[in-house]
Amino acid sequence: QVQLVESGGDDVPPGTSLTLSCVASGHILDYFSWGWFRQAPGKEREGVSCMNADGSIHYRDSVMGRFTISRDSGRNTVTLTITNLGPEDTAVYYCATDSRLAPRRRVCRQDDYDYWGQGTQVTVST
Repeated sequence: QVQLVESGGDDVPPGTSLTLSCVASGHILDYFSWGWFRQAPGKEREGVSCMNADGSIHYRDSVMGRFTISRDSGRNTVTLTITNLGPEDTAVYYCATDSRLAPRRRVCRQDDYDYWGQGTQVTVST
């Protein structure tokens, strides 16, 4: 079993930055892959960034250059840093992990992940 707990969400003005954290506990192995997803009000959940077990990373085109995913394996923590936040970034952000040995992926798909956190709210408003 794996538990994921996100934190770092906040209500911030446009143009600011946030770092979201995801702390994993349980039986964590090096071959896990990791992802960040978000769900805006009235919209479907979408993948924004994912990291394969080999460290390769994919970003959604719309967030390229503003989102950075990183992992501290020693602390079982995955972070998502978001810069120049805009109203379009308002959403609940979820961390997910795939505990199964998987090939390198070039897209972030929800169905590929079997453990999810409860989400952290990011609201961007003036």
